[in-house]
Amino acid sequence: MKKPFRNTFFLSLFIQILLMSLIKENNYAMTLGGARKQAGHALSEEELDKWVTDRLAQMSLKEKVYEMHGHGMLRYGIRMLLGLPVKPVRAGGSKRLGIPELVFLDGPRGVSFVRGATAFPVTMARGASWDPHLEERIGEAIAREMKALGANYSGAVCMNLLRHPGWGRAQETYGEDPYHVGEMAVALVKGIQRHRVQACLKHFAANSMENNRFGGNISMDIRTLYEVYLPHFRKAVHAGAASVMSAYNKLNGEYCGHHKFLLTNILRNEWGFKGYVTSDWMDGLHDAVKGIQAGMQVEMPSGKVYSYRNISKLLREGRITMQQIDELIYPVLRTKKLFSTDTGKNTYPRALVGCREHRSLAREAAEKSMVLLKNENHLLPLNKVQIHKLVITGSLADIKETGDHGSSWVKPRYVVSALEGIRSYLQNENTKVEYVSYRNRAKLHKACSEADAVIVIAGTTYRDEGEYIGMGQNRRRDKPHKKTFLTRLGILGLGGDRPHLHLHPHDVEAIQAASAGHSRLIVCLIAGSAITVEEWQQQVGAILHTFYGGMEFGHALARVLFGEVNPSGKLPFTVPADASHLPPFDSYAEEVHYGYYHGYTLFDKTNQNVRYPFGFGLSYTTFEISELALSSRTLCPGDTLYITAKVKNTGNRSGAEVVQLYIGFGHSTLDRPVKLLRGFQKVYLQPAEHREVAFIIKPEDISYYDPELKMWRVENMPHQIWIGKSSRDNHFLSDIFTVEGFE
Repeated sequence: MKKPFRNTFFLSLFIQILLMSLIKENNYAMTLGGARKQAGHALSEEELDKWVTDRLAQMSLKEKVYEMHGHGMLRYGIRMLLGLPVKPVRAGGSKRLGIPELVFLDGPRGVSFVRGATAFPVTMARGASWDPHLEERIGEAIAREMKALGANYSGAVCMNLLRHPGWGRAQETYGEDPYHVGEMAVALVKGIQRHRVQACLKHFAANSMENNRFGGNISMDIRTLYEVYLPHFRKAVHAGAASVMSAYNKLNGEYCGHHKFLLTNILRNEWGFKGYVTSDWMDGLHDAVKGIQAGMQVEMPSGKVYSYRNISKLLREGRITMQQIDELIYPVLRTKKLFSTDTGKNTYPRALVGCREHRSLAREAAEKSMVLLKNENHLLPLNKVQIHKLVITGSLADIKETGDHGSSWVKPRYVVSALEGIRSYLQNENTKVEYVSYRNRAKLHKACSEADAVIVIAGTTYRDEGEYIGMGQNRRRDKPHKKTFLTRLGILGLGGDRPHLHLHPHDVEAIQAASAGHSRLIVCLIAGSAITVEEWQQQVGAILHTFYGGMEFGHALARVLFGEVNPSGKLPFTVPADASHLPPFDSYAEEVHYGYYHGYTLFDKTNQNVRYPFGFGLSYTTFEISELALSSRTLCPGDTLYITAKVKNTGNRSGAEVVQLYIGFGHSTLDRPVKLLRGFQKVYLQPAEHREVAFIIKPEDISYYDPELKMWRVENMPHQIWIGKSSRDNHFLSDIFTVEGFE
């Protein structure tokens, strides 16, 4: 029976949402469309257009071409290879005409290659936090450090979809689901652009293999493109992102850098994008005519294809026109003016780089990102009063590992390893912390037999996965990790895609040796994405996936292990029980077909078992979700459906639960997923505290793309609702609403 206050509640909820919408419109200054207010300008659209038009009329051809490419890469590259602090790569700009420069710095886990910058947990870890507010704060911190370094253009928003967890750059994105990735990326964009730093979305599109990223052709049908590989980009574009970076790969036979269907038809004509597109670096653009015709504005990091000599020649030959050049650079000038500012440097002093506040935020992010996968007999949290001897082992126990050594490599002042963090946490306690090498099996077995608990730190490093930097590696299929001269010198890491998802044999052997000597065994996994656990998971009491946790990793890990922090991370991907059930993954393939299903949608469709489902994560407390309610049983054109539920902390510790909403399409006559994530909220609760969570479903949230009509459509049919704690919650709350009146 419905509670009598429900109608009043939904009316109140509607008013709150309306007010929030008005506030959002008022705060639109952080987005591209409203950047005028944020940047301190009072320019109207007409004044802005006039400013750009006046500049175009005064610019020489050389000045126009200068806006079409970056410069300063040689200095950047040499300093990067030598391990010296880099200077930003710049593009365009004219003091004579008052046109600002683009001043670019990477990357996804903090400002790359700058000594002393804050190293946050990798993007995948932050995806596991399921906390957009936290991600927005991280975006602000990255932007503040960039402004302090004189930059105004950030490459932090890496948001490609994780199709397969073996992808080398998995750590640079948020996960496998478009809705989840989009929500997290939007938060990062907002945080970055609040400080008048232009955010770049990368890599557009379908970039999720590394070893052959420069030449591989990705094929897919139109529905797969629109419904799976583009929705998160569209969401971030509509949130006002200033820029988009194209991908290296080909899509359906054409390089993304001169893919008119992507860059003009979809990005500008369909989505209304008013910002500018840059190429991925070095080999992201191959043909100037195709690039210009497609709508590629800026070649980065230099003018190899968009050189003045080449553009002049094409103009003389009549293969391009001056009008095309003007139209090409128009959004570049417009966006730079929108984000320009007269704010003095003192507003963002150099002391912000790696400051205490940002380091504290890095630790908080690491704490909120760790995912507790197993906790048999409540082994965790450890009680420091009861632990007199603690053994720590594993190949990564004393390694200062923050992620790959590609373009996202951050060089902070320090990195706290797991061993350092645990020792620091227990330094004033009556606990002996003994580190035993994983290589000495006999000593390890003996030490474990005398310990109160054992912690194994294992996983991957920059040598196993990450961005492929070609000249430092040998990328032979038969010897993918063979060391070359530069790699031996330690200048460049191996990176690339992972050939397997399981732990290295030496890590498995260490776990087995430790488990033979002790039953209170905890395994902490460090990796950019999924690690399969089938060989050893039954031998251990607890498993904690920590990802690459940034500069404060060790301190965060200790606080989670000993219960100062209750783990609240949830998996942003599926961990398979059998890796062969994942989509095919050949990272050297010249031709790859991407199907409609991957991740949890594939496992749902094929009804395969998984070890840990998408959205899964345990806690030191317990939560109960109840009282699912709908504002209506039908959804018609123009309607909005409001869905509520109550979440309660039923345990004796404070903690956070991620309440997840999935919509099901079991009555569809088309090939559609069993269910799709369409909402989530992270809720922090004290013991016995409860809170109501609310979700909004609009027709576009349940639509599909019709390739024949070239439009989004909604099916008139019953749709399922599931609310729970993961994509395969055994205690889902469920209900049905009917969709009517759509053509």
